[in-house]
Amino acid sequence: MKIKRFEIWIANLEPANQSEPGKTRPVVVVQSDMINNLNHTSFVVCPVPSQNRSNNGILRVFVKATKSNGLSKNSYILTDQLRAIDINRLQDKI
Repeated sequence: MKIKRFEIWIANLEPANQSEPGKTRPVVVVQSDMINNLNHTSFVVCPVPSQNRSNNGILRVFVKATKSNGLSKNSYILTDQLRAIDINRLQDKI
C-alpha cells in the first residue's frame, strides 16, 4: 500500500483516550514522503472530523467538502491532535 503526504484516508482511531478523537473518520497524512517511501509501518496523521468542538480556530483548519478531496461534509483538520497510527488502522484512501 503506497501512502503519500497530504492524502486523506479513512482510519479507525479507536480506542480513543480522554480528549483524543476516536471513531472511524478521515485523517490527513502529514508525515514526510521520505519516511513514507521507506515502507514505514506507522504514519503521523491529523484527524478530520466534520464538527469543530473547539473555539481555538487557529488550530483547526476548515476544509470545504468537494469532489476533488473526497470529503462528504465540510470538515476541520485538527492540527493540535497529531497522532502516529499503525498502517493497519488505515482502511481506504479518499
